Amino acid sequence: MPPHRAALPRRAVLAASAGVTAALAVGGAARADDRRTRALLTAMTLEEKVGQVFVARVYGHSATAPDQADVDANLAEMGVRTAAELVARYRVGGIIYFTWAHNTRDPRQIAGLSDGIQRASLGLPRGLPVLISTDQEHGIVCRVGAPATLFPGAMALGAGGSRADARQLGRIAGRELRAMGIRQNYSPVADVNVNPANPVIGVRSFGADPAAAARLVAAEVRGYQASGVAATAKHFPGHGDTAVDSHTGFPVITHTRAEWERLDAVPFREAIAAGVDSIMTGHLLFPSLDPSGDPATLSRPIVTGVLREQLGYDGVVVTDALGMAGVRTKYGDERVPVLALKAGVDQLLDPPDLAVAWNAVLNAVRDGELTEERLDSAVLRILRLKERLGLLDEPYTDPAAVSRVVGRRTHRAAADRIAEATTTLLVDEGPAGPTLPLAPRTHPRLLVVGADPASPSGTTGPPTTVLADAFTELGFTATALSTGTAPTAEAVERAVRAASGADAVVVATYNVTADSPQRTLVQQLVATGRPVVAVAVRNPYDVAQLPGVHAFLAAYSWTDVELRAAARVIAGTAAPRGRLPVPVRRADDPEQVLYPVGHGLTYPGYAAR
Repeated sequence: MPPHRAALPRRAVLAASAGVTAALAVGGAARADDRRTRALLTAMTLEEKVGQVFVARVYGHSATAPDQADVDANLAEMGVRTAAELVARYRVGGIIYFTWAHNTRDPRQIAGLSDGIQRASLGLPRGLPVLISTDQEHGIVCRVGAPATLFPGAMALGAGGSRADARQLGRIAGRELRAMGIRQNYSPVADVNVNPANPVIGVRSFGADPAAAARLVAAEVRGYQASGVAATAKHFPGHGDTAVDSHTGFPVITHTRAEWERLDAVPFREAIAAGVDSIMTGHLLFPSLDPSGDPATLSRPIVTGVLREQLGYDGVVVTDALGMAGVRTKYGDERVPVLALKAGVDQLLDPPDLAVAWNAVLNAVRDGELTEERLDSAVLRILRLKERLGLLDEPYTDPAAVSRVVGRRTHRAAADRIAEATTTLLVDEGPAGPTLPLAPRTHPRLLVVGADPASPSGTTGPPTTVLADAFTELGFTATALSTGTAPTAEAVERAVRAASGADAVVVATYNVTADSPQRTLVQQLVATGRPVVAVAVRNPYDVAQLPGVHAFLAAYSWTDVELRAAARVIAGTAAPRGRLPVPVRRADDPEQVLYPVGHGLTYPGYAAR
């Protein structure tokens, strides 16, 4: 008998609670399908209710036997040694997994950690299953890496434009997360990226067209939730038009109310129509929606007035991480969780000091500042979500499903197919005609140079090596030479010398600016007379800074699946099919559009979609 079956008697306890009907009224008459969750709520102590609204981080790969360094980190930050002790002390309703917290080594370990957390919680008096979550957006933000299937990110999907692909991504990724015990995913990003200088959203957004982004948001939501994983649309009321990162500053969105309705609100409305289980707030100031100066996370006019009442959303509202600067600018860590709950939030994500936050909420209820009715309404929504996800009946993973589901061949093939439809060719104009595609027969020796940013979680990296390996598999003799995101004069000279022995050069670019030495690198490579193909491995806006390049492709991320797809497009084994989901403006005149939304070239003889 698998070890996770040992706790099955807990199912009988939870099922028996469904028959309890006393004291069911929380905010009105009980619905027939609420009897079970309301009975659970009625049986809880105040301290247990407080614990349910928190989603905490914890260090370690195991719930009971983490490495000593993780024990030390847990003691220093939370006063507990392990995840099991964290659950016992604070009765938290959720735990979030991070790569840097050493929660996500490999699929079997993740499933074991999830089961250990559930055993610890369900073994407590009136124990409830824990809602385990993570940020698995795909593209540049992933917490669970290979061998799990990694897909293109949102802006790449925006370039592909296929709702079916977005839905398939959600369905496959959700199945894999669920197999590892992760039941809530903080994805998709519903922000409309209308600001090219946005440092925190960018390629995490589906694009600049609200209607197009909304269609893909809704499709991905449906895919995740069909797999039994709660999707989360973020960051309400919209984080797409800012040049400030809310992790390190306090963004201000200057859209009027009418602009918000036309731009930012559209994807959130579609997510709600699709039945999204949770919505995440943004730590940003939106004066046209609330002139008080409070961040949206702490704003009752925004969370309750706009999201709940105007948009009619009655699902779970979760904050963005409470350790971010955007929510800590105006108030201290003791006030933030209380104000968030008063605003209408249900889940408090990753407070910087759990003891401070937990006690602040408890004392606010005891002192009467926060009503127990408001707390009950938050807990009831969380319990409803746990019930919908099946956690109240079967909180444990199936060991056989981990090997059967996570990273299976058909899933990886789907990711490759989706990626091929996203690669976007913006420029193809060599001295004697189109530069692409390149072929091993005509350009056997390739030099791959350029930026090598730190690899996103679980991908092979660095980008130049991944590209060179992909070209080698396609029949080229490819050499990788990393020059970095800020190449020195020596690095540029080294690349130019290496180009003399190549038949063509592929250069990976990363967030090129007007004064970036990456521009110098590309210019000097073009001056060698060799064909130069630039691949933007993050923002497609790089093309505006690289006049004279012979060919330019947007890959939208430097994960393996997108880089391999770009290599296949360059080699002509796949045709470019992506279309820009954002406009690219001229570098010398930002008021003028260089390439509009929808721009994208393909190869002769290929029928564009």
